[in-house]
Amino acid sequence: MGVEGCTKCIKYLLFVFNFVFWLAGGIILGVALWLRHDSKTTTILGSSLNDQQAPSTYYVGIYILIAVGAVMMFVGFLGCYGAIQESQCLLGTFFTCLVILFACEVAAGIWGFVNKDQIARDVKQFYDQAVFQAKSTDENKSKAAQAVVKSFHETLKCCGTGSFIDDLYNKVTDEDFCSKGRLGSIFTAELNCHAKIDELFSEKLYLIGIAAIVVAVIMIFEMILSMVLCCGIRNSTVY
Repeated sequence: MGVEGCTKCIKYLLFVFNFVFWLAGGIILGVALWLRHDSKTTTILGSSLNDQQAPSTYYVGIYILIAVGAVMMFVGFLGCYGAIQESQCLLGTFFTCLVILFACEVAAGIWGFVNKDQIARDVKQFYDQAVFQAKSTDENKSKAAQAVVKSFHETLKCCGTGSFIDDLYNKVTDEDFCSKGRLGSIFTAELNCHAKIDELFSEKLYLIGIAAIVVAVIMIFEMILSMVLCCGIRNSTVY
């Protein structure tokens, strides 16, 4: 009777954890879709410079997050059903899915940690290239590059690279590069586009990191509970 009571307790506890896991999957999926369609990143990363698309490394992490959210919802449902039915087969499948998902999340976390600076660096290089081409004597190339530079400035509310010489050149030679409200302050660190790009992507990556840590903690608890419940069901059938 004691074993059965303990099994029932674990069963409902696992159901609650799986329901929370399912909800977390839905939240992560929603956050990932929001990050994918965020107006700032969409405008910047949707830019193209002479048929060269803006760096899309950032989207790799977002697509992984979307996949993880969708799989979490499926696995959470599987876990809830397996817990209620007290099915060793379903719980074993659920545990296997959790292990695979956890391994994928760890791999994605390592990838994100390694590439967190590279994402902003690639976008800054793309911006610098656009600024350079905007000064070109080729009118068509210059106009296309100026449109890209202007989209960065308007979206991020910034101007210039933070380099004194480049920003002085922009201020003296071409007022279209910056809005008038920022012309007098383009040398300050908080208004240059390099700083704004760093700020934009660091905020997004921190959000992704927090979500990944929360999910990993829930997964560890669920793997433990699913194995304990499996053992409890096996023991109750023996007795």
